Amino acid sequence: MTEEIVRKYGERVGYTETEIEIFRQGGHRVRQVGRLSQAAPLNSIEAEVVHARHCNSGHAVGQKIILDMDGNFISKLCPKKMCVYLISQLIIPVALINERLSEGLEMNDFHFMRYVRCPDAGVECYGYGEVMLKVQVIPRL
Repeated sequence: MTEEIVRKYGERVGYTETEIEIFRQGGHRVRQVGRLSQAAPLNSIEAEVVHARHCNSGHAVGQKIILDMDGNFISKLCPKKMCVYLISQLIIPVALINERLSEGLEMNDFHFMRYVRCPDAGVECYGYGEVMLKVQVIPRL
C-alpha cells in the first residue's frame, strides 16, 4: 500500500523515477505521505477568527478560513478577501499539525500557536487593527 501511495504522490507532483527513489530515502516523507493520504479525506484545518478589531481587510469574529490537510486554502470555503499578514501566521500551526499527523499523534494536541495573531498591534501601538485566529483540525467539510 505504501508503495502505491508514494507512486501516486510522485505522479501527482510530477516526480521522475529518480526523484521517486530519492523521495523514498529517509522514511519521514514516506510516513508523512502515507498518513496524510489516510487523514486528508476525513479532515480539514480550520482557522476561525476569534478576535477582530479595526481590520482593514474586513476579517470579523466568526469568519472561518478552511484549508485541506496539505495546507492549501479551499477558496470556496474562505473569505473572498484575506490579509497576507494574517494568513502568513498559519505556517507554524499547519506545520505542527502535519508533524503530529506524521508521527501518529493527536493532531489537535499541540500547545504552541493554537491561537495566532496578525503582526499588527492595533491603533494604540501605532498600528491599524488586530485579528486573532484559533487553528484546529475538524472533520472534513
